[in-house]
Amino acid sequence: MEALVKLVPLTEELLIYLAMDVGIALALLMVMKWLTGAFRKTSVTDELGVKDNFAFGISIAGGMLSLCIVLSSVVGRHVGMGYKDAAVAMLTFGLVGIILVKFGRFAHDKLVLNKVDTPEMIAERSVSVALVDAASLVASAIVLRNIMLWVNGSDMNAVIAIVTGFAVVLTMLLVMTRILEFRYAKDNQNDSFQGALEGGQIALAIEHAGNLLGTAMIVSAAKNLLIYEPTGYVSNVTGWLLVSVGLTIALHLLVLANKKIILFGMNFRQEVDQQHNIGVAALGFTLSIGNAMIINAVLGG
Repeated sequence: MEALVKLVPLTEELLIYLAMDVGIALALLMVMKWLTGAFRKTSVTDELGVKDNFAFGISIAGGMLSLCIVLSSVVGRHVGMGYKDAAVAMLTFGLVGIILVKFGRFAHDKLVLNKVDTPEMIAERSVSVALVDAASLVASAIVLRNIMLWVNGSDMNAVIAIVTGFAVVLTMLLVMTRILEFRYAKDNQNDSFQGALEGGQIALAIEHAGNLLGTAMIVSAAKNLLIYEPTGYVSNVTGWLLVSVGLTIALHLLVLANKKIILFGMNFRQEVDQQHNIGVAALGFTLSIGNAMIINAVLGG
């Protein structure tokens, strides 16, 4: 058997760290579930099991996945520090992650989709709004995870770099959404992008979810291009801002070129915006994420 399978030896100490981190991660997931119910003043079990609210399920799944993504950058980070210090660091970064993910959702609800009452629409079973809500959470978590991997150490400088970098990227997502809203209004007789989502336009929601996730993934590649300076607060922020803008524009142009080639002869904007073509929207979703993954791999992500 040993000749067929070569395993890396796992020490007893590593298994203890693993068990401790997984236990803390599970506890934080329970906290996330409790906060979801508390903020929305509803029972998660009732919404999913009694009311069969699919939109609520999509939204809470996005929240859980976002926390798992964030925690994946923390688990194992503090091996060798000593069990007590490792547990404290895991809890600290985990709680910072929960707070920032919640802040990201709040910012998306109040600033990005400011004309849509997201909790109310999800309570009314709006799958389109739930898809965008879940995508925004996962996008925020992808960025947050990569910023956490970018910083070194667990001191206050690291926390400041994480918070400021995250704020910059949230600003990028806001600007990108406003540009998409302008484009949608221009192509659809000044119709409202947010109004279309609120009206249940699932194709538009799928395409926009891909835009959010693709932007988050491409922006995360900045960690491979920037050097972390613990006390370089200004340079850290400006670095993330400038590189994020450049990478986002590059991704948008690349996806647009892909669509023109793959969907040659088709008015793909009309297909999604006016004919609600989910197939074309799914292709746009895939191209946004796929191109972001390719660029990330090229840059060493």
